[in-house]
Amino acid sequence: MRLATYTLLSDPDTVRIGAQLDGKLLDLVAGERALGDGKNMILASMKSLLALGEPGLARARAVLEHARGNAGRLDGKALAPESEVRFLPPIPDADKFLCVGKNYRTHLEELRKNDLIKEMPGEPTGFIKLNSCLTGHGADVPRRETVNRLDYEPELVFVLGKTARHAKREDAASYIAGITILNDLTCRDTQKAEVASGSRFWTSKNSPSFGPLGPYIITMDEVPDPYDIWVTCSVNGVQRMRVNTNDQIWKLPDIIPHFSRLLDLQPGDMFATGAPGGVAVGKADAEALYLKPGDVVECAFEKPAMVLRNRIVAP
Repeated sequence: MRLATYTLLSDPDTVRIGAQLDGKLLDLVAGERALGDGKNMILASMKSLLALGEPGLARARAVLEHARGNAGRLDGKALAPESEVRFLPPIPDADKFLCVGKNYRTHLEELRKNDLIKEMPGEPTGFIKLNSCLTGHGADVPRRETVNRLDYEPELVFVLGKTARHAKREDAASYIAGITILNDLTCRDTQKAEVASGSRFWTSKNSPSFGPLGPYIITMDEVPDPYDIWVTCSVNGVQRMRVNTNDQIWKLPDIIPHFSRLLDLQPGDMFATGAPGGVAVGKADAEALYLKPGDVVECAFEKPAMVLRNRIVAP
């Protein structure tokens, strides 16, 4: 199942949560009403849906299956083509969006060669991505006047489906409801080579005001192996990078126990798992590859297939 938060172009003030159905988006709240059994579990908030746990996802699947067999009875607002919607970040109001840093072996080599890192950390490290940074699939991303070296960073994101506190390694996967894609656009002009000695968190000072995310949360029943996903990035139709998630250093059995001992994790919280190798900063012609206004960037998973597309524009 693929879940999204969106508005209709014809009704931009109403935020909806939906599930993909044959190239369209089913409004899950309207779909539940059409089911007609009087059980109104689903609210128009992705975070509240995930807070219901597996019963909430089971309810969404039941609504989706009912709509599949009764699509002709739904009006245009309840079932809309993707071309008629504006995608928002799948979870625009997460309590916590944590980004694991320095987590791909190939990317570490790029950072070392460019004197942006001195040594490999001995445990997962991370920074916080603010909700105000996020934008959706299809949105234009302004490149600030002060940014000259804007780099692309496609990242696998895990979305939590239940509360985690002092999680055990062997249970780590059970906390995950699904995955999505982040383009953690990074400003190489201001990226810091070091963080304060001994710190485990730092705020993101190397990313501009937007972090494209989405378009969907793909639930884990459609993800055969999160550590065998080919992640790609193309700019103006030309592939710049292709890396497999098995190159990650810190995986779920490391990440979830580590962070859940420091703070309680909640349904709807997200973990970006780091930039793969192949970004512009690691290449000899980096200056020519940094993103410029007019560039169209596509970050994608090959299987399960999903594309996050955004255009860079002048501010």
